[in-house]
Amino acid sequence: MTRVITIRIPDDLDAALEQHAKEVDRNKSYIIRKAAELYLQEYADYLIALERLRDKDDLIISADEMRKRLGISH
Repeated sequence: MTRVITIRIPDDLDAALEQHAKEVDRNKSYIIRKAAELYLQEYADYLIALERLRDKDDLIISADEMRKRLGISH
């Protein structure tokens, strides 16, 4: 099921969206839908990271230590 949502955006954002839509040969609705999906995924990841940072029992290791554990050299 899909729903129609109406939003108001500034003219300059609409122009940028229109230009991008032409460049990638997609309609504006597709681009806005994908942007919303990405935002929600990123926000969920942010909340998980924030929760882990607040967890005093969660072991935090440095990037160097992680590379060492994974056998990756920089």
